[in-house]
Amino acid sequence: MGAMKLADFVDLDTYPIDRPGSDDYVAAVAAARDGLRSVGCAVVTNLIRAAAVAELAAEIKQEKPTTHFSMQTMNPYFHTEVNDEFPERHPVNTFIERSSGFIPGDSWDPAGPMNRLFRIPELVEFIAECLEIPELYPYADPLAGLTANILDPGQQFTWHFDTNDFAVTLLVQEADEGGLFEYVPAIRSPKDEGFERIQNVLDGGREGVVTLELRPGDLQIFRGRHSLHAVTRVPDGSRPRHAAIFAYTAEPGVIGRVERTTQLFGRVLPAHVEAEEARVRSDALID
Repeated sequence: MGAMKLADFVDLDTYPIDRPGSDDYVAAVAAARDGLRSVGCAVVTNLIRAAAVAELAAEIKQEKPTTHFSMQTMNPYFHTEVNDEFPERHPVNTFIERSSGFIPGDSWDPAGPMNRLFRIPELVEFIAECLEIPELYPYADPLAGLTANILDPGQQFTWHFDTNDFAVTLLVQEADEGGLFEYVPAIRSPKDEGFERIQNVLDGGREGVVTLELRPGDLQIFRGRHSLHAVTRVPDGSRPRHAAIFAYTAEPGVIGRVERTTQLFGRVLPAHVEAEEARVRSDALID
């Protein structure tokens, strides 16, 4: 397939993201806003055409050898060391296996379908409308801006929080079983870490846990800064789970944290070091 256009990616009759103000556009935005306001999550089902999903799947398969796989035991804040300032039974000192991989942003062909979809202005504007943000920018991070999360058989992405206020993911290939997205909406806030509720989930409690069965082509917009979330283990014998991650920010030029970038990609670039030195925190949460 040649250079893909918006209509190659999106069924514009169902989701007319090229026609803001149309009845179907307004309805899609309203439904997404309702989900984001109520439970911090919106799923736009079948947004991406099956043929386009197949193109994305082929590109992920092609670039999969560049995946950085890692396995570590970590707490929900991506820390791996015991903190003696907190008791033994505490989220800060509860460590669970994270085993997955990420294809870094510098692996993708600038003219390929992943990059093309990520940067389509109409899609970016639609996501901004859903999030009720005046304008969005593709994440400037050279590794984490555009990635694919890979869960091979036996792997899981355990309970964690995001450092960004929101994330946009597109399921490209579902596992035969397992690989389900789970989350607990608004389990913490800027004024309340919610440690007791978080510990209950880490101990296996299911209170407040929502499970989504996403399908290839579904776009998920998720507020993961305050909602604990995970992807369940993909069992042995299943095909892998592949999900594209489209990272956008409300401000231009944003670069990710050095520690988390190293954990997810196994390396950092000079841009990460420079951004870390200039960083100003937006809240006082552990991370």
